Amino acid sequence: MEDYNKIIESLGVKFVKARHIRILQPITIKNFYDVQNSLTILYDGEVSFGSEESQKVEEGDMLFIPGGKHATVTYGNTATAKTVSNEEFMTNRDNYIEGGNDPALIGKLPNSFGLISFEAKVFDTVNFFTSLDVPPFLIKRDDQIAITINQILTEDMLDTPGKGRIIKIKTEEVVIEIIRYILKNKLFVEQLVTNSTYFKDPRLIDIFAYIKDNLGGDLSNKVLANVANVSEDYVGQYFKMLTGINPQDYIEYQRMEKAVDLLRTSKKSIRAIGSDVGYKDTAYFCRRFKMMFGIPAGKMRRRESLMNV
Repeated sequence: MEDYNKIIESLGVKFVKARHIRILQPITIKNFYDVQNSLTILYDGEVSFGSEESQKVEEGDMLFIPGGKHATVTYGNTATAKTVSNEEFMTNRDNYIEGGNDPALIGKLPNSFGLISFEAKVFDTVNFFTSLDVPPFLIKRDDQIAITINQILTEDMLDTPGKGRIIKIKTEEVVIEIIRYILKNKLFVEQLVTNSTYFKDPRLIDIFAYIKDNLGGDLSNKVLANVANVSEDYVGQYFKMLTGINPQDYIEYQRMEKAVDLLRTSKKSIRAIGSDVGYKDTAYFCRRFKMMFGIPAGKMRRRESLMNV
């Protein structure tokens, strides 16, 4: 348990969005994707997830989707739901859902759910839940988490002193409660054991930190080998042995995650953003971006996702 306490202490948690959403039309979203973690609590109606074996979310239950994980999600009745791509949903989301801003109505509207999204990074560098390779999963009715989500939704809708501080604290509570739920129910045991081991390796932490600080630069295996003080021939094997993925795949994900953040928060051109995250060829950057997210970088900038309703 001490290992898990150390990991929790190392987590940098950042609140991103909170929304109270009403379903206007049943819809199935293929390959729903976001770089942030999302936690949805169903208040009324129907929500399900999974493509081959759909799993139903009961009222009061919560669906957790780790950042970087593709998922098929249905909002509303599965039998009558219209199936759309993630791009179609993000382009025309007003046809399917609407957001609310009245705290008195939280949990009281028909066909509604609450949603919060957040980052949780070890040493502010690597996504914790993504590193575990945790799939989307269901959190059965948990009053503690439910109360905290409602408090975050309420705070986010109001303009009161200390709002940001309260939301930050409550978001950290949610992350800890999710980890406690995983441990209590013995979920993803193998991934947790691996994670608690490799996050204690200082050479790997050095690599993570270097990648984060140099996304626009040379991140070849030769450079990473020098950072970790291992041979160039061994660094790829070393990284994959500890993390389960090869370093270049991890680097591309980090670059794309940063690109999404810049698209959402800056007015830089697509060319400039691609260059900032290490892609000198804009056309190649755009191809890789669409391959990863299913939509062009330009649409990612123009759209408002489920988190931005």
